[in-house]
Amino acid sequence: MSSNQYLTLNNGRKMPIIGIGTWQAADKEVENAIDVALEAGYRHIDTAARYGNEHAIGRVLKRWLDAGKVKREELFIVTKLPPSANSPRDVDPIIKKSLADLQLDYVDMFLIHTPFSVVTNEDGSIKRDKDGLMIPDLTTNHAATWAEMEKLVAKGLAKSIGVSNFDKEQVGRLLKNCKIRPANNQIEHHVYLQQRDLVDFCKAEGIAITAYSPLGSRGIAKFNASFGMVRELPDLIDIPEVKAIAAAHGKTPAQVLLRWIIDTGCIAIPKSTNPGRLKENLNVFDFKLTQEEVAKLMALDKNFRVCDFTFFHGAEVHPEFRFKNQYTN
Repeated sequence: MSSNQYLTLNNGRKMPIIGIGTWQAADKEVENAIDVALEAGYRHIDTAARYGNEHAIGRVLKRWLDAGKVKREELFIVTKLPPSANSPRDVDPIIKKSLADLQLDYVDMFLIHTPFSVVTNEDGSIKRDKDGLMIPDLTTNHAATWAEMEKLVAKGLAKSIGVSNFDKEQVGRLLKNCKIRPANNQIEHHVYLQQRDLVDFCKAEGIAITAYSPLGSRGIAKFNASFGMVRELPDLIDIPEVKAIAAAHGKTPAQVLLRWIIDTGCIAIPKSTNPGRLKENLNVFDFKLTQEEVAKLMALDKNFRVCDFTFFHGAEVHPEFRFKNQYTN
């Protein structure tokens, strides 16, 4: 039984307000997490071809569907077109590969993962120059790729389509060239990176916002370090104002951070593989923040980007790469 609430998209479809993120989760880890999540009542699962774990997620979904423990129409599965394959010719084969891995006939949402793209070798690996830098694919054409995304809806392979990590100008440009309007823009969004201009613009255009890293991202510091990039990242759970609001409601700081996302009209996809935290992240529908508390959290904005995509080393020169210098230390 789902214990979630829903946001109605611009095409009338309902998207659960809380989902589970699956980035940086190895096969066994993600299988266990999805099992626990479905048991706890999650029905919204966010994944991507780039994460490399869709086959593991697919195994769990098949088990649950075959056993009749969940119906396909109760699930909301999101996947994405990767930065290494977001030209028009990639759209159809990529979604078909994801569907095969997920063991599904369709996904509920298919997103363009990033507005920039990188060149690949024949085997699909990312091409690098003599200095080891990724080579940006300067032929990126959002309108042409989007036209192919729209065909997926007609074919029944994706119920809804959208974008991820697109800024206001990029979304606006797409709106001028589309037949089907994007249903969703998935962005980094938390109290330290509120991107209010972008959020307000998307809402005004009827585009739902999904917040990734809504609790910050503890795992990304380790991930960055594996690429030789060390940057101190804040712990949102430890913010005094957040802790004070949590104490007032008898909730955890994480639950307050998620409730702030919900109370400001967005969807959240916290990632966890810890059974206790998975359940805790979904248990946010029995309290509401006051207007004063929402205002206190709004005042925390530092324009601090946790995921600045510097691990796509070399892609920074792409004209559609818009993540530079958007954080303060």
